Amino acid sequence: MFKRKRSTIKSKVKDISPSEAQDLIQNNKDKPSFLLLDVRTPEEFQQSHLNGAKLIDFYANNFTKEIMELDKSKKYLIYCRTGVRSSKTMKLMEKAGFKEVYNLSGGITRWNKSGLPH
Repeated sequence: MFKRKRSTIKSKVKDISPSEAQDLIQNNKDKPSFLLLDVRTPEEFQQSHLNGAKLIDFYANNFTKEIMELDKSKKYLIYCRTGVRSSKTMKLMEKAGFKEVYNLSGGITRWNKSGLPH
């Protein structure tokens, strides 16, 4: 009888290339509504990471809790070593209602092969 209106706001949750990720970072790096999220281990993060990244260890016991405490209205770019952990994180965030989440396809490995700066 009554149909529920579909939201006209579409979520932006998708994989992006290193060059697209670099553009996203450059266009948003100084905005408080943007967060660059590294989901690798602390050891991997210490070896190298993208400038300005926040670490939330995918393998930590409190990982899901930390993700759920993030602001769902912000824009996120997530990465890991090869894109597997970050892809799983992106799907978790999408299910939780985050509206704008981008996964660096191929992770920091592909970023490095592209010759992009940290």
